[in-house]
Amino acid sequence: MSTELRKEFTRYLQTQRYAAKTLDAYVGAVYGLAAYTLKPPDRLSNDDIQDYLHYLINERKLAWSSCNVVFSGLQCFYGKFLNRDETAFSIPPRKRTRKLPLIMSRDEVCAFLDSVHNLKHRTLLQTVYSAGLRVGEVVRLQPHHIESDPGRMMIRIEQGKGRKDRYTILSEKLLDLLKDYYRVYRPGEWLFPGRDPDQPMPIPTAQRIYYNAKKKPA
Repeated sequence: MSTELRKEFTRYLQTQRYAAKTLDAYVGAVYGLAAYTLKPPDRLSNDDIQDYLHYLINERKLAWSSCNVVFSGLQCFYGKFLNRDETAFSIPPRKRTRKLPLIMSRDEVCAFLDSVHNLKHRTLLQTVYSAGLRVGEVVRLQPHHIESDPGRMMIRIEQGKGRKDRYTILSEKLLDLLKDYYRVYRPGEWLFPGRDPDQPMPIPTAQRIYYNAKKKPA
């Protein structure tokens, strides 16, 4: 890569207000290509460029993110700076890995909940697991949503997913825990209030309670 061409490409990137880190990476991508092919980069064919990308992926074993930076730099150089009509070179898309959610057994859930000694935290987590609630639903429960009349043991979920009200089963075990919780905390408008008793517990706080509990040894 000639000094003059490098200066012109650098000036172009500066004019387009690319960040300094991106500028260095893009200039470095073109410099690396020129060093690999031993030819002026403005005279290379798409096949030459594709061969270089193949070398980075299959021989140098660069991570996809690193290859993508080089690819983006070359696209900018040829497609925008040189105004080449066709930039027919590419890299494979990033491989997506799907992780199955970790599902605890019933015994593991019981052991997990038994390890939580803070009554408020334990009641919140027990409500989530027992009633099958989402975190955004449990923090918006109000005391009157707990319907514990004989023959109608239900929890009312207002404006849940899809903005539809629904009911879920209230177990005897959860009801007993809720009674203990209510006697101690005497919640007002919200079953699980935040620091401000007039506001529900923020979702990030409830999530933090869960993750902190998961860190505790069984």
